[in-house]
Amino acid sequence: MSQLHITTQTNAEVAPSIWRNRNFLILFVTGIIIEFGSKVYELALPLILFEKTHSAATMGTMRAIEFLPNLLFAMFIGVFVDRVNKKRWIQLTVTIQMLVLIGLYALARFGHASIYHFYIAGFVLMTLYYAYGNAKVSIVKQVLPTQLLISANAKFSFTTTLIGIMGPAISGFILLLANLYDGLLLTALSFLLAIGSTSFLKAEEERKTARDSSFWQDLRDGWRVLLSNRPLWLITILVIFLNSTSGMYDAMVIFFAKDTLKLDNSVLGLALSAAGLGGLLGSVLVGHARQRFQTGRLLGLTILGDALAYLVMFFAPNVWVMMLSLLLEGLFGTMSSVCIWTFRQESTPSGMIGRISGITGSIFKLGMVFTIFGSGWVAELFHASYVFLGAAIMSIGIFIAYRNLSLWHLR
Repeated sequence: MSQLHITTQTNAEVAPSIWRNRNFLILFVTGIIIEFGSKVYELALPLILFEKTHSAATMGTMRAIEFLPNLLFAMFIGVFVDRVNKKRWIQLTVTIQMLVLIGLYALARFGHASIYHFYIAGFVLMTLYYAYGNAKVSIVKQVLPTQLLISANAKFSFTTTLIGIMGPAISGFILLLANLYDGLLLTALSFLLAIGSTSFLKAEEERKTARDSSFWQDLRDGWRVLLSNRPLWLITILVIFLNSTSGMYDAMVIFFAKDTLKLDNSVLGLALSAAGLGGLLGSVLVGHARQRFQTGRLLGLTILGDALAYLVMFFAPNVWVMMLSLLLEGLFGTMSSVCIWTFRQESTPSGMIGRISGITGSIFKLGMVFTIFGSGWVAELFHASYVFLGAAIMSIGIFIAYRNLSLWHLR
């Protein structure tokens, strides 16, 4: 397949309403619960590490470790997802995440948690979070008609970014009134609720079929399908560099806010909500933007938009300019993500979606570990703002290269 075809008005009219699909509604609610808990945890963990070490290098290392599972295991997870009952897979991965969080909370609460416990927990949690996400993508592909995929992805993105607005603010309130470690326990509680909601999922398509091929043959088939889809392969390479720059930015935002702008926890939580607001706008506007621009050109514009967001953060003298940067990054990042996710789903056969999602997910993170780890040391040796400048310069270079690719003309 050489081109991305976005849903038309006619197709949307003949397709059943996405809100009448039982499985979608359950996945939608489950996603809200998990995203809420993850946002609380996502904010609490770096703040705990900051209070323990006051080190940008430690925070950068933590972020790099969290991305390692995607780099090392994503393609293998994808093969498993294509071969197993996805409902049970989701319940298993969420249950283990809940137990890990409870264990880390207990260690921290009684003063036995070291930095290495947080590193290990972060690695395990992100491995399981990706395993859950891969299965979710596969089920969505199976239970929805193709013409509703962009609508489904936009709605999932909407909930993610809506929680992005609520989660940091709620976390800031918790961090202001309670112990930092309570954020871990709150996340564990949300995961327990998610396990309960998933039990109502009726996924008849999850019945396992006999397989003549081996695990490794399935993996090779996944690579063959990906490499034969040239546009998807080029997009996969592009995302390596886009994720590297966004990873640099994300890894240093909290440190920059605490170390340079001297924000307290409650103000930081509210400031981070700007990224959620930007993402919310992006999920609403992406459909309208797609009607005005071809997909290839829309992706190019989002790359320039990210570069602008990084430059604004480089010059940020106060929390208000920081919030503008976060708003722009959330807006353009969400729009590009929805387009990329939808193209990957639309151009991949249903029986291969787990493998293609896994392989591309692994490749997506190839550069992130190194740039995030390096950004921590740049901030440690020089200043965090130089990380944002570097991300902006890289994004401009990516756009120049992208402009000369065939993807620029992708419909």
